[in-house]
Amino acid sequence: MGDRALLVECADLADVLALHAALAAASLPGLVDAVAAARTVLVRAADRASRDRIARTLPDLPAAGRHDAARGLVTIDTVYDGEDLAAVAALTGQSRDAVVAAHAGQVWRAAFGGFAPGFTYLLGAGLDVPRRASPRTVVPAGAVALAGEFSAVYPRASPGGWQLIGRTDAPLWDLERDPPALVRPGDGVRFRAVRERVAATGAPRRPAVGPAPESAGSPPPDLPYGALLVLAAGPLSLLEDLGRPGRADLGVSPSGAVDRGSARQANRLVGNDRSAAVVETVLGGLELRTHGTQVVAVSGAPAPLTVLDGDGEPRGHPPTDAPFALRDGEVLRLGTPPYGLRSYVALRGGLAVPPVLGSRSTDVLAGLGPAPLAADTLLPVGAPPRAAVGLPEPGRVREGGLTRVTVLPGPRADWLTEGSLDRLGRQEWVVTDRSNRVGLRLDGLPLVRAVETELPSEGAVAGAVQVPADGRPVLFLADHPVTGGYPVVAVVRDADLDALAQVRPGERVRLGLARQAAARHPGV
Repeated sequence: MGDRALLVECADLADVLALHAALAAASLPGLVDAVAAARTVLVRAADRASRDRIARTLPDLPAAGRHDAARGLVTIDTVYDGEDLAAVAALTGQSRDAVVAAHAGQVWRAAFGGFAPGFTYLLGAGLDVPRRASPRTVVPAGAVALAGEFSAVYPRASPGGWQLIGRTDAPLWDLERDPPALVRPGDGVRFRAVRERVAATGAPRRPAVGPAPESAGSPPPDLPYGALLVLAAGPLSLLEDLGRPGRADLGVSPSGAVDRGSARQANRLVGNDRSAAVVETVLGGLELRTHGTQVVAVSGAPAPLTVLDGDGEPRGHPPTDAPFALRDGEVLRLGTPPYGLRSYVALRGGLAVPPVLGSRSTDVLAGLGPAPLAADTLLPVGAPPRAAVGLPEPGRVREGGLTRVTVLPGPRADWLTEGSLDRLGRQEWVVTDRSNRVGLRLDGLPLVRAVETELPSEGAVAGAVQVPADGRPVLFLADHPVTGGYPVVAVVRDADLDALAQVRPGERVRLGLARQAAARHPGV
């Protein structure tokens, strides 16, 4: 699975859970995540060398016992009025009432987590249906759904290709609950049919940010290192660091800055640790007022920079990819970059909002981390680091149009016809306006699948190229789901992911297929 992960195939779900338990007990060096799925375990490593070392270790791992006993029973009240209920009835040859009776009349077994925080794959019987030919861009929070032999509840609004049969207001994920997931692997789950539902209460909570001060000037006493006040947020501005790896078992993807290299560069220029939180902003429009004198750097897409004094008059136009000072009360304005998509704003000391699950990153799919920035958001600055401010550096983002990246064959490359696999790498794909931090949706001549059967859900990584039934690839980025149910036919090299973070809708991407197959290992 690319150059930093393995996909290990197992005989059945019991063997999946046994291998997953063995990996958890082994504490292997370089192991970042192990993601259990229906028939596979995804092993994600820190680098290629760690991946290869783990692969050699797998055959010698001590066997873990099978996990068959249910731990507890969770009851979920459900209104059965889903958009796909009639389609599921047709697919199974039953009436709508019979589908409801089959779904609510059994205890489902929580097998494994994935896709998103609080999303748990529930194993049942008698309702085996395929996913939709093309996934929805938004499935509402609380949707009760079916795909293959599994059922699940979407904990928040997100993309998805499952068949929707009902809805619930049960809070599947709550960061103020311990543990935050309502349903965990090993639980039994019973769906109880009801006519109406109570008011929704399951929206994820986000860390609070401070209120805006009444006027510019000295920082408030509880912000000893100063702050940034957002005057305008542009199309989309988020706080990001290098993410929260190692939490895939909770359904939490690594997330973090989409262009990791540019975020690191901005931090390096102001002397921060590489993992300090920065502002990731799309296509300019961001305006920030300083409280206290600050050292700033902007990297990534080369947005034109303007510094305004306290009277709103332009004071200068500092360059990107170089540190510069902002005096107390001054405003930094980012214009629209001539090319590239995402710019990164770092302040010396970092942005010290409360972390969530070990990171200050906003994950737009999972709804974790700080809310998207808006006017009057106040961002506290952290203590200055000991390291010196850096020297100006060359910009990392190049003028767009056509972005070329290298992909390695994916674990399901043989699910495409030979001609389609070749066309994947020869064709120039257009990035659609449905793309975001979750992934790039690509348009072009559709690929043809050689295998039309349903694929059990499998772990996914950033850079994975999935092909839904409509043949138009989806290329995962930082906020990708932990698992997915469409075949991964290729995986972008980790070193090329940053370039994809800067591709705008309407621009073209060429996925050059590396003909040397990824290293193969027993069971991989």
